[in-house]
Amino acid sequence: DAWGYLLTGKSFEIMVGRGFSATVRSLLGMAIGAGICYCAYRMLFARQRKKKRRDKKGANRTREKVPGRDLHGALTKPENVSASVSDLQPHHLANLLDILVTSSDSSLQEKVLITLCNSAAFSANHDIIRSLGGITIIAKSLSDSSEQIKVNALNALNNLSMNVQNQELIKDYINQTCSAISLSSLNSEVQLAGLRLIINMSVTDNYHNMVADHLPCFLYLLAEGNNIIQIYTLKVLVNLSANPTMTQTLLTAKGSQSLTSLFDSRVDREILVRVLIFAANLSKHLGSGHGYDLHANYNEDCLFNLLYGDSSPLQKDITALFQYPDVEVKEQVVSLLINLARLRQL
Repeated sequence: DAWGYLLTGKSFEIMVGRGFSATVRSLLGMAIGAGICYCAYRMLFARQRKKKRRDKKGANRTREKVPGRDLHGALTKPENVSASVSDLQPHHLANLLDILVTSSDSSLQEKVLITLCNSAAFSANHDIIRSLGGITIIAKSLSDSSEQIKVNALNALNNLSMNVQNQELIKDYINQTCSAISLSSLNSEVQLAGLRLIINMSVTDNYHNMVADHLPCFLYLLAEGNNIIQIYTLKVLVNLSANPTMTQTLLTAKGSQSLTSLFDSRVDREILVRVLIFAANLSKHLGSGHGYDLHANYNEDCLFNLLYGDSSPLQKDITALFQYPDVEVKEQVVSLLINLARLRQL
C-alpha cells in the first residue's frame, strides 16, 4: 500500500507539474497571439489613414473621372455629374470635350464620345455643345484609326444634327462621312452610323449636292448591302429623289441591274416600300416642267434605263405588286403606275 501511495503521490505530482507547464505555455501563446494581432491592427490602421490622406489630396482628379460602360453596354454613372446625362451642366460638357482633345487613351475617348452622344440626345444640350466648339472636336475623331471611335463620333454628330444651326457646321464633314462609309467594310457599324447621319443631313434640300457626289457609293450599298444597309441607303435616296433639282443627277447615275430585283413581293416590306417611293418620286419629276428631257441620250446602265427604259422589268412587273397586302405599298404602286402612264404619252 505504501508503495502504491508513493507511486500515486509521485504520479500526482508529475501530473500537476505537466498541467502547470501546459497552462503557462497556453497563456504565453495567447499573449504572443494578442501581440501579433495588435501589431497587425496598428499596421492596417496606419495604412488606412495614409490612404485616406492620399484620397483627400486626389479628390479633384477622382471627380473628373469619365463614365464607362458596364457589361450590358449601359453607361455607368460618372462621379462628377448627376444620375442622368440630361442633367449634365455646361462645365461637365466642357470637361468631357477637354478630355477628348487632350487624352490619347482610345478607351477613354470612346467613353467620352458615348457620354457626349447620349447628352446630345437632349435638345437642351445642342446649343451648349456647339458653343463649346464640340462639333469640331467630335468631328476630329472621324479620322481616328479605331472603328469604334468613328462609330461613336458619327452617333454623336447624328444626334447633334437634329439642330438646324448644328447642321451648318456638320455639313463640312459630309464628304468625310461619305468617305468613311465608302472605305469601311460592307455592312459595318461605321457604314450604319454614317448612313444615319447622312439621312438626317438629307432631310432638307440644303446639302443634297454634297451627298450626290457620292451616289456611286450609295448605289453600290443598295445592290450589295444587307437588309438594314439597303433600308438606310434607300432612306438617303428617297430624300434626294424628293428634290426635283436632283432628278437628272440621279437618273444619269450608273446603277446595278440588281436594283430592279427589289421591285418584288418577296423583298422585305421596308425595302419594297422605299424603292417604290424612290421610283415614284423620280417619275413624278420627269417631264413635269422641271427641264428634264425624257428623251435625252441616257447611258444604257444608268438609273433612267434601269427604271423606265423600254426593256425595264419595272414596266412589265409593277402591276403584280398591286396585289401586295399592304396599303402603303399599294398607294406607291398606284402613284408609280400613274406616272408611268403619263410618261408613255410624252
